Amino acid sequence: MSNEQHVIMDETAIRRALTRIAHEILEKNKGIEDCVLIGIRTRGVYLAQRIAERINEIEGTPITWGEIDVTSYRDDRESASGERSEGAKLSPEHLNIHDKKVILFDDVLFTGRTIRAAMDALMDCGRPRMIQLAVLADRGHRELPIRPDYIGKNVPTSKHEEIIVALSEVDGKDEVTISQREER
Repeated sequence: MSNEQHVIMDETAIRRALTRIAHEILEKNKGIEDCVLIGIRTRGVYLAQRIAERINEIEGTPITWGEIDVTSYRDDRESASGERSEGAKLSPEHLNIHDKKVILFDDVLFTGRTIRAAMDALMDCGRPRMIQLAVLADRGHRELPIRPDYIGKNVPTSKHEEIIVALSEVDGKDEVTISQREER
């Protein structure tokens, strides 16, 4: 099977989508008071950082942001004993999410399992007043009742397709592509 990739968002489209999401966050929350941006490692972290920069440019006020590692909360990566290996890892460690509006960032929303893991991890770090979700690409095929509040692009896909997000901080370029998933 060919693994041909088609670009569905280039650098300009990603920049525009993130700017729009920043404005939507400001509008929905009536500013940034009591808001914290949290990116899911890896690419969600850079999306949260970029949105924080855009909000600072728009409002002239910095917004707190951080990252969370949800590896030990994923239901597809349990240890042999079935126990979670570690607690939640929120960085920076002093980041306070108690009674805050947490806006969670991920690159692609697919089944919803990563987001569920992130919400479990966040709850172990404090009790947010509210959790909102922002994603760069929503490809559908949810297995859990999770819906994003902010979407860069809706990309209806088949189960045989894959969405790949490349960000300059990790991959050297900004691009979202769709390709056929390799047969296993």
